[in-house]
Amino acid sequence: MTPTLYLAEQLIARASLTPDDAGCQHIIAARLAPLGFVIETIVSGPDNFRVTNLWAKRPAAPATQSAAATELIVFAGHTDVVPTGPLDQWQSDPFTPSQRDGKLYGRGSSDMKTSLAAFVVAVEEFVAAQPDTALSIGFLLTSDEEGPATDGTVIVCDLLKQRGERLDYCIVGEPTSLEHSGDMIKNGRRGTLSGRLTVKGVQGHIAYPHLAKNPIHRVAPALAELVGIEWDQGNEFFPPTSWQISNIHGGTGASNVIPGAVVIDFNFRFCTESTPEALQSRLQAVLQAHALDFEVTWTIGGLPFLTTPGTLVDAVRAAIKGETGIDTVLSTTGGTSDGRFIASICPQVIELGPPNATIHQIDEHIEIADIEPLKNIYRRVLENLNARLRA
Repeated sequence: MTPTLYLAEQLIARASLTPDDAGCQHIIAARLAPLGFVIETIVSGPDNFRVTNLWAKRPAAPATQSAAATELIVFAGHTDVVPTGPLDQWQSDPFTPSQRDGKLYGRGSSDMKTSLAAFVVAVEEFVAAQPDTALSIGFLLTSDEEGPATDGTVIVCDLLKQRGERLDYCIVGEPTSLEHSGDMIKNGRRGTLSGRLTVKGVQGHIAYPHLAKNPIHRVAPALAELVGIEWDQGNEFFPPTSWQISNIHGGTGASNVIPGAVVIDFNFRFCTESTPEALQSRLQAVLQAHALDFEVTWTIGGLPFLTTPGTLVDAVRAAIKGETGIDTVLSTTGGTSDGRFIASICPQVIELGPPNATIHQIDEHIEIADIEPLKNIYRRVLENLNARLRA
């Protein structure tokens, strides 16, 4: 059993359902401290939802600590996992790591405890070979990525911003690959803007519609118009912005009552060609044009971020090519990640992890053959960045 596989199994064995870290960060901190990392635990959130965050930093070697000569790369991720679902549908206990047919099974095996293990072992190997590196290395881990994400990475980023901490590069260990580790990385993500629209009418008897005002009927033409809008055309890195309805609630439950209001939940997944303010304004203009009596409440889940090809992307591409022979694909598809928070304090953020085919599923697993290449890719990124500083 390789050190990476062993550590991955240790982490999977902890039932770290959001927001309970279940000791995962303690295991990782115990591995980092002997390498010279300064460990800081940041606990946040209300008493009934306490979130554990880890910020660990290893300074560059003293002889290289001039501002011009050092850079900080941070490995970021989450120790929490989603609920297991029905236990009787799993072939083996989700928190007892199991190896079958060349695969490692367990909740978090793909999302994202294997990445965390690969981070740690990659850093151990790199520091052993380059103890006087000019790179500063950090770890930013949370137990609130799979939950509301209000007391996790965003809290740590705000704290680092207050301290004036400068991050140069960040790799988030989200499972980004398709068939093999490294075949796809995320160099950005779309933003997410949610809204709850309430359209008011007048409740009445369904047999006397002239005495009522049906809000569902009144909002329908506006919804049709919103569905047909081209919000933007996207760009070379992002698909066009998408607007989707997720829920519609209306009616009293009785079949003979016209409802007095209808509530519609919707979401924009938007690219860097649009802003939240512009999207809000355009949507509300449509509703006003249809003379609706409405209210909208808005929630910005995250802004889009983009890392264009440059130092970090080049280092990652070279690492993947050198380890696997794969020419990786850059992508901004998928949902949100904590990269959206880190991008506010770090100019270059990418996501790189194992294949994501079974994330959040019953019998989540990862091919064991994907684990060591992933660790080696992370180590090679460190080597590439260090070589650049030495040049």
